[in-house]
Amino acid sequence: MSFVEMNLDKKEYEAYLFVHFIHKDESSADLEQVYFSVSKDGLRWETLNEKKPILTSTLGDFGVRDPFIIRSPKENKFYIIGTDLSMYHRKDWDQVQRTGSQHIVVWESKDLINWSEQRLVKVGPETAGCVWAPEAIYDKEADDFLVFWASRENFGIDKHRIYYSKTKDFINLTAPKIYIERENHIIDTTIIEEDGKYYRFSKDETVKTITVEVSEALLGEFTPLDTNLKNIIGVEGPACFKLKGEDKWCLLLDHYAIEKKYIPYYTTDLQTAQFTKSPEDLDIPVNSKHGGVMPITINEYNAVVQAYGKRSI
Repeated sequence: MSFVEMNLDKKEYEAYLFVHFIHKDESSADLEQVYFSVSKDGLRWETLNEKKPILTSTLGDFGVRDPFIIRSPKENKFYIIGTDLSMYHRKDWDQVQRTGSQHIVVWESKDLINWSEQRLVKVGPETAGCVWAPEAIYDKEADDFLVFWASRENFGIDKHRIYYSKTKDFINLTAPKIYIERENHIIDTTIIEEDGKYYRFSKDETVKTITVEVSEALLGEFTPLDTNLKNIIGVEGPACFKLKGEDKWCLLLDHYAIEKKYIPYYTTDLQTAQFTKSPEDLDIPVNSKHGGVMPITINEYNAVVQAYGKRSI
């Protein structure tokens, strides 16, 4: 397919690509891999490739959880990053927090169809035992990417904190530094930009709720917002995106504790951070777990559907 320019106005994005893995009981190695689902409205989704993985890890732990996709505003590239972890192989959650992989999984592509060889990139601090749920955002001020993830010390301060590193190519990354530290465990951070402000969603791993903060700079001081998300217990893996043609945002929350599925919430004002649960459930043919949503053009949508096909009816 012909390449579509990366520097696109937001109004040209007519669809969405959701990368994720499958929410089950780790009964198969195929569940902890990268799946693609597409949508034109952000609510009704089709899972591609006959509901089979698009990308499969063959390195490290032989699994990839928490995949996240980002479009480079400078290069003709997309990057997928994820957690180098397979609980199908590992089994013990306590053990992988302290002695898990210190790498992130990386793939890159120019067209969302042809992907590079998988690579592992070491980002975790030497004192930490895991690198979980990595995400990235383009830092316009620094002209590079801010990559951030959760790590837990395997000795000393025994809690999850959010670390960050900077990169231009997802090959060479700066030494990790602490990005978020709180009294409680903190994991699963995602960031979106709107009108020059950065909104940071994170999971309080101690009380199992989502917090929201805002700042005018990625590495600046973030101010906590009094969000009603604090009343929703047993959620993780937040993924937030703006709905096309509307001043409205959709926040997908992975209800892992009971429902074991993503449920959409909406707001028309990020600054108040008051979210309303959708009267409609997320319509997706698989039990998706912890992923990232990226707006795409209609040409990109048509290309991935043609390449990978929709689900069987």
